[in-house]
Amino acid sequence: MSTEISTAMVSSLNRRLLLQGSLAAATLPMLGTGHAQQPQSASPQRGGALVISLAPEPQIITAAFLTTMQVTMIAGKISEGLVWFDDKLQPQPELAESWAFAPDGLSLTLRLRRGVKWHDGHDFTSADVAFSLLNVWQKIHPGGRLAYASVQAVDTPDAHTAILRLSRPTPYLLSFLNVYGAQVVPKHLYEGTDLLKNPANTAPIGTGPFRFKEWVRGSHIALERNPNYWRPGLPYLDGVVFKFIPDAAARSVALASGEVQVALASNIPVSNLKQFSDKKKFAINTTDGSYLASIQLATVNVRKPALADKRVRQALMYALDREALLRVVFGGYGKVASSSIPSTVPAFHSAKGRQYRHDPKQAEALLDAAGLPRKADGKRLKLTLDYGSGSLEATRTAEFMKQYYGRVGVDLELRASDAGVYIRRVFGDADYDLFLTSLHNLPDPSLGVQRWYWSKNIAKGVPWTNGAGYVNPELDRVMEAAAVELDPAKRRSLVDEWQAIVQEEVPILDLIELDWTTVSSSRYRKVRAQGDGLYASLADAYLLSAD
Repeated sequence: MSTEISTAMVSSLNRRLLLQGSLAAATLPMLGTGHAQQPQSASPQRGGALVISLAPEPQIITAAFLTTMQVTMIAGKISEGLVWFDDKLQPQPELAESWAFAPDGLSLTLRLRRGVKWHDGHDFTSADVAFSLLNVWQKIHPGGRLAYASVQAVDTPDAHTAILRLSRPTPYLLSFLNVYGAQVVPKHLYEGTDLLKNPANTAPIGTGPFRFKEWVRGSHIALERNPNYWRPGLPYLDGVVFKFIPDAAARSVALASGEVQVALASNIPVSNLKQFSDKKKFAINTTDGSYLASIQLATVNVRKPALADKRVRQALMYALDREALLRVVFGGYGKVASSSIPSTVPAFHSAKGRQYRHDPKQAEALLDAAGLPRKADGKRLKLTLDYGSGSLEATRTAEFMKQYYGRVGVDLELRASDAGVYIRRVFGDADYDLFLTSLHNLPDPSLGVQRWYWSKNIAKGVPWTNGAGYVNPELDRVMEAAAVELDPAKRRSLVDEWQAIVQEEVPILDLIELDWTTVSSSRYRKVRAQGDGLYASLADAYLLSAD
């Protein structure tokens, strides 16, 4: 996975040059199995409905309020962001045609696309961008509280210009302006309403290539072609159907039989990937999730007395054989994490901090030192691990952790639940010990990583914030300094210091750098490759005729 956008963007701004968006996106071949390119037909074919398997079923389908992967994968077909990211992680125009930072870094001017209509016929304008940023992204979006904290105002001198006024230089801002971080919502539908209860959250009105058609609970969400899409001649497909298939084995059967054509975001278990190794029939893509730079991790509730002791948290890291975890659960797809910032973000990654190779003796010594000796039954401590019930990898990881923790006297109770339950338990009630999930690091750590450690991002009831309840004033200082530093060398030094602190404190147990796999029928094609391909609009996707 590449991080070139982060390096290029920051370096450019540091030299106080304008960062301009290109006026048109390049047409690129689709990535096929692994990192190879898949052959294209002479020209894209029109018609047909693409069926995508999905699990679990989402609560809403508006990514501006909730960025769970299932939500954003659907939302990205209906609604749009200001940019999208190519396979080099460079921003490309979507609802913004071009952009420019001021030389002092204190404003970002967005030139918006003309002639864009919402699905209900209203014009898309700069007022929609201003409303979305100030009322939704800054206040409700899980990552927006941090990403847009420096935005003081949004000027709209005309219907197609939005100027973001910044309180400080924000070198990472452009890295968040795609549909994942900046899904624009229609002001005319949301203004003056209870935003979180607005009916458009489950029946969205967007600007994208597909319109919402129906949501049959427990079965599917169906989208239909937007005949008035702003990109002439697109989309190629007549529609997209997201079929909810909670059982992993059933998803594999559905893809193999042709009932579905695409399984996104590692929807097919690693253990079943060999079934789809025939390149004439299927393609396996590991690059669609490059933008996310994800790590599987376990958040530790440091509010709990035993877990407030860093020696206990360090012991939990030493107790795990993560090389075995990578082999057993992920089939070798991915890499053992060596820092809170993954190696797939080379502009910022550092493995110089404390490393946690499997060392059960060290784990036991730390637990002893923390005042948790083995009792008569051999147990020292009982903890509960929460995780999502819809993921086979999460279930197998949880079972793996239970086995290894048991060897050092930690009794781990496993508690699987759906998203609504664990989000409330972790981010609302703080009623948990460990929470197994994945962190999307994004191309810049000030966006993707800081939000999980920053004490000012402890926000009760807001998903994917600092659910650990971790407070460290020194770390806050370092992260805040890195977020505004324009000199690349100084910024890198600050981020290295930040990683060293986190590696010592381990309020989050970083486990595996994840590869997100997209498994698809060879009939499925896409014209342009994307680093944020999991959230691609699919305007340029098409299906070859069945033999």
